Amino acid sequence: MSLVKNTATIGSLTLVSRVLGFVRDMLMARYVGAGFANDVFNVAWRLPNLFRALFAEGAFSAAFVPMFNRVVAGGEREGEKGLPIGLRFAEDVLSILLPFLALFTTLIMVFPKPIVWLITFGFKESGGAAKFEFATHLTQITFPYLALISLVSLMGGIMNSLNRFWVNAAAPIMLNICMIAALVFFRSDSTIETARNQAIAVTVSGVAQLLWLILAARAAGVRLKLKRPTLDPQVKKLLQMIWPAAIGQGAIQFNILIITMLAAGFLPQGSVSYIYYADRLNQLPLALVGIGVGTAILPVISRQIGGGQEREAIHTQNRAIELSLLLALPAAVGLAIASTALIQATFQSGHFTAADTHASASVLSVFACGLPAYILIKVFTPGYYARADTKTPVRIALIEMACNMALNLFFVFGTDLSYVGLAISGASCAWINVALLYLVLRRRGQFAVDAQLKRRAIRLALAAIAMGALLIFLEPYILPHLVGSLVIRAMWLLALIVPAAACYFGCAFLFGAFRWSELKAVLLRRRLT
Repeated sequence: MSLVKNTATIGSLTLVSRVLGFVRDMLMARYVGAGFANDVFNVAWRLPNLFRALFAEGAFSAAFVPMFNRVVAGGEREGEKGLPIGLRFAEDVLSILLPFLALFTTLIMVFPKPIVWLITFGFKESGGAAKFEFATHLTQITFPYLALISLVSLMGGIMNSLNRFWVNAAAPIMLNICMIAALVFFRSDSTIETARNQAIAVTVSGVAQLLWLILAARAAGVRLKLKRPTLDPQVKKLLQMIWPAAIGQGAIQFNILIITMLAAGFLPQGSVSYIYYADRLNQLPLALVGIGVGTAILPVISRQIGGGQEREAIHTQNRAIELSLLLALPAAVGLAIASTALIQATFQSGHFTAADTHASASVLSVFACGLPAYILIKVFTPGYYARADTKTPVRIALIEMACNMALNLFFVFGTDLSYVGLAISGASCAWINVALLYLVLRRRGQFAVDAQLKRRAIRLALAAIAMGALLIFLEPYILPHLVGSLVIRAMWLLALIVPAAACYFGCAFLFGAFRWSELKAVLLRRRLT
């Protein structure tokens, strides 16, 4: 299956999930707003969501998929008609993962206050003791999701290794369905009660996602049995790879966590929510493009490198960067320039005011400047993990996190930029990360930008500039109409987005960034890798 087809499969299902996620966020903005209750829910949701991003979309797959592929590629079985070695390896991993998750989750649920204080500094500047107690309560409710989604990641890694990417990509849809159902059917006049119901929905969705993966795995002939913990050499190797990979893959999420901590502890009430809503819009192209491409190319380049096809692996990464830039550049320009229109059209209603729109839009404009870097990180890191190198991304991520912390402290305590300063720090450090990932691969001779990528990147940038100029011209005429019903706002937002998209893709073809024959090949699902 081609890179483009795999990316399209993952991206299309992720799109469904993200559209539902926007429906959820729009309802949350309407019924909870950007104040006390939403700040608390976002804090309680941040830690399990961090682990979701690290495991389900990052470290576990990055470590498990190459190892599982190598084991399966051997085609060995335990005994003449016994269990395939690959599935035995998965069962050994499960035997260690399950008791650890049970112990860790129980520990946090029984003693939640230290970790909540660490994330919020006791809401020193934005609510104090009442906010801290409510955050502690919601954390106890949401934390089981961590264990559930980690088990989902194990099953999802197996499905990805079997080229059934759609199964794992469809699982997050259930999270949004559960949370939307809670907002539609179980909301309260009290924003606090509504936030509590959202926390319950998070954990319920974890159960639903795990059942979905178990049933899909059984349909594929994969039935993992529970067994006594088995710490064999293969499992030890996996465990040694996961934690460094978590740091390397999770730099973005750790930076968002640090931003949340500082916003909750030292900035005015609502700051956590402003950052959250801006990040939600910024995460859409990251999920559709970065995660989709990164997930699709890892098995491909793992097989190419395992077969000694280094040149083909470099070619695959170049084409993955092309595909990423084709979608990342217009997304970044659109989010940066039309941030107010996007926030106003999607979130401004009910408890979410015009002032909230202005604050969130200012954060989004800055986040968008780092969007191409966030996506390129997802494309470059498989070049390390496919070669079983998890240490280098860790070192690079640690450098980024150190820079991020220094800049965050400077902007919070040394300037008046408040939450906008935190966004500047995050975007800047993402570019530091991607630059270091690229330079190390190039120095090792494991990646080089080919002539085709150079030529097309310049032409795509010119197309994005043309689109940006059109957005600057159109937005003042569109903004006054982004009021009223959701249908009216959606229609006027489309009146801004559709011409901008047509301008970008039209210019991209006009400038020769892509040819019609290549587009036809993609649509016909011909192999491009």
